[in-house]
Amino acid sequence: MKFSIGGSLKLAFRPWVEGIENIPAEGPAILASNHLSFSDSFFLPAVLDRKVTFIAKAEYFTSPGVKGKLTAAFFKGVGQLPVDRSGGRGAGEAAIKSGIEVLERGELFGIYPEGTRSPDGRLYRGKPGGLARVALATGAPVIPVAMIDTEKVQPPGKIVPKMIRPGIRIGKPLDFTRYQGMEGDRFILRSVTDEVMYEIMKLSGQEYVDIYATAAKRQIAEAAKAAVETKKKAEAEAGKAAGKAETTGA
Repeated sequence: MKFSIGGSLKLAFRPWVEGIENIPAEGPAILASNHLSFSDSFFLPAVLDRKVTFIAKAEYFTSPGVKGKLTAAFFKGVGQLPVDRSGGRGAGEAAIKSGIEVLERGELFGIYPEGTRSPDGRLYRGKPGGLARVALATGAPVIPVAMIDTEKVQPPGKIVPKMIRPGIRIGKPLDFTRYQGMEGDRFILRSVTDEVMYEIMKLSGQEYVDIYATAAKRQIAEAAKAAVETKKKAEAEAGKAAGKAETTGA
């Protein structure tokens, strides 16, 4: 990853980085980042000397066809961890367990607190389960990260990237050891998550929306569906009116 794809990405896109000194040279740490593009998981590890292990949706490992096999081979090769997001609480527990294991090995664990890519470039409410529980269970510092303009490099649904220079801002580590042993308290989990999201917002300059990104995606899809239905209805009404006009003229 570092010498092949990572080197090519740095050469082609020349990503700029601020705050790289905040990444520890050794020892466990959680990198909590906003999520704008599929390419986020490529650009962030590419600019760091250390390996970053992300949890990735299981579909990346099980998609059929040649493209699916190549994608699975890549994600396995760089050590990413598959998590089935359709399994409810069981899937969440598996993701938390995987993150704890990575940190117990003294490695870097990457996570997107929003849970999914932003549908419109804004920053959405963080999900408290994964990030906060892993942080409190391990005592590892949480390092906020802001990806800048990666959604312009590879917008959702686009295969060929645009040659736009993205950026990465890395904040100072956040220490939550004062809450260790309290990972069962949902108010503490929410407080930890909100503090991290606030730091990400300051780094990224994004507008913050206090709903989950999954809910925003659902609202956008429903609005698009309603717009299509309204258009079809208007066209049908226009067709009826035109038919009546022709009959009257005849």
